[in-house]
This record gives sequence, C-alpha cells and structure tokens, in this order.
Amino acid sequence: MLPSLKTTILACVDPRVDPGDLFGLAAGEAAVIRNIGGRVFPSTLQTLAMLGMVAKLNGEEVGPGWNLIVLHHTDCGINCLAHSPELLAKHFGVEMSGLAELAITDPYQSVAVDVTALKANPQLAAGICITGMVYDLATGKVDVVLPNQTKP
Repeated sequence: MLPSLKTTILACVDPRVDPGDLFGLAAGEAAVIRNIGGRVFPSTLQTLAMLGMVAKLNGEEVGPGWNLIVLHHTDCGINCLAHSPELLAKHFGVEMSGLAELAITDPYQSVAVDVTALKANPQLAAGICITGMVYDLATGKVDVVLPNQTKP
C-alpha cells in the first residue's frame, strides 16, 4: 500500500503532465497527488497528513528517507483562473490580498512558494526531503528548482 520508493509527488491534473511517465515510474513506486496547478492547498495538507497516518498504521514513519516532489509546469491552466481572484483566494484558503504572494502565473516562483509552505507546515513530518521541480511543456524537460530541501 505504501510507495516502494518512499516518494510522494504533488502534481497538476493537466493530462499533458503525467508524473509516472516523466519519471519512468512503475506502479506502486510513488504516491501521486494531483490537483489544479499541483499546488499546496489546505486540502493538500490534509491529504499529506492522512497519508502519514496510513503509513503509521502500516508500521512506517514518514520522515527521514522519504521524498516529496512538488512538480509544477509551464502553460498551466490555473492561469486561466487569474481573472477570478475571489475563486482562487477561496481555493487557496487565503485573503485576496495574499494572492500575489502565491505567484500563481509563474511556475518557477510558485514551486518555491509551495516548498517553503510545506517546510513550514507542522503537519508534515520532520526530516522529509522536499524537492521543487518545473516541467517545461515546450521542451519536455524537468528543471530542478529547489533540490533536496529537508524539512526541519
């Protein structure tokens, strides 16, 4: 039930971005959480906390030795929602004044925002390695933006 590579990938639901294909993963090697933009929303944090509980109930501790990859991409459909700031603020669980800090239209900045948020979140186990990446749809390449950030 737990990923054999001790890896969780947070990615966008965009069908052009398939983490399994991008990283050459076999079934069972990684848990993949997909949502709009591959972003850290309150629901994402709840899902990660639940995965930690499932691991614990199966005799594992999520922490040192585990990896969390935050994968954003260029030409993301979340940009289409930029004209609906009220909707975005509600979905992110922030005030409208906080939207600019989320760098919604820039995947290189937004991945850094989300990695920082994960490192600061007390629900995420200490010692987990968080990596921020951006998939460029035009080139087909994955850029490592923030390598191996260990959560304190």
